[in-house]
Amino acid sequence: MKSPLLSLPGAVPAEGRDEGVAAHYGDLFREQRALADGKGLVDLSHRGVVTVTGDDRLSWLHLLLTQHVSELPAGRATEALILSANGHIEHALYLVDDGTTVWAHVEPDTQEALIAYLESMKFFYRVEVADRTDDFAVVHLPAGSIAAVPDGVVVRETAHGRDLFLPRGGLEAYAAEQGPLAGILAYEALRIEGHRPRLGFETDHRTIPHELGWIGSAVHLQKGCYRGQETVARVHNLGKPPRRLVFLHLDGSEVHLPAPGTPLKLAADGEEGRQLGFITTSGRHHELGPIALALVKRNVPLDAALVAGGTAAAQEAVVEP
Repeated sequence: MKSPLLSLPGAVPAEGRDEGVAAHYGDLFREQRALADGKGLVDLSHRGVVTVTGDDRLSWLHLLLTQHVSELPAGRATEALILSANGHIEHALYLVDDGTTVWAHVEPDTQEALIAYLESMKFFYRVEVADRTDDFAVVHLPAGSIAAVPDGVVVRETAHGRDLFLPRGGLEAYAAEQGPLAGILAYEALRIEGHRPRLGFETDHRTIPHELGWIGSAVHLQKGCYRGQETVARVHNLGKPPRRLVFLHLDGSEVHLPAPGTPLKLAADGEEGRQLGFITTSGRHHELGPIALALVKRNVPLDAALVAGGTAAAQEAVVEP
């Protein structure tokens, strides 16, 4: 779904999974600084929007999600995962309940598969699942923003800012009132800085929550009865996930950023060395310079000097070894 904000002067379309919204509006670092200062908004209207209504919505979702939501208070934001039977991450939901409806936004083009799974698990529960992507656009306001929220708009508020489920027809008017606009590259650079994983970026077909630091924020260890729970409990008790997420400071003298999937190796071994991990997301930060998130093998020393496609990289732990 192509955002109408792409028609604004200076808008440069994003590519890949974020196709449909703007990568930037002409000045990446200015847009980042505005978000860091609590100003502006980010168009996330390419993300999927799913709602669940009905008297059993919270108790039913509690059985399916990794998060404890059976008694989720109205207005309190949370995030949750859906795992495979083997504990691998299949879906990530960013949700809030407004008192009558659970609203969730998900990665672009994942809502159909998510809804298909949810529909298959309805059984006798009094719930209705709906794809509301055509009707509602997600807009992000950074932490500290004083932007007004239109009456009746559902808000998901976290330490990182507010996500608005805005009626899609009002997107252009709201953006014109609350600018300046920031593109997805500015939003992503701040996400990398904040060590926040993203489905389809930091995950692959075998990723488990422990590797990304999603234990606690998206996985509640004191609840049971969800698919994949056995793997979560076993790895938590043994304390040995096979990989771990790291934050990387990249060599700022390089012109090009290492692309996602670029192998990570020991700098001492050079490009002929053994692969120890790979880049998941990279970006340019207005203060830190080039940065990235990566998955590395658990036993890679924290002080090891790494290289990604010829670019030197220094680690900061996100998930401890």
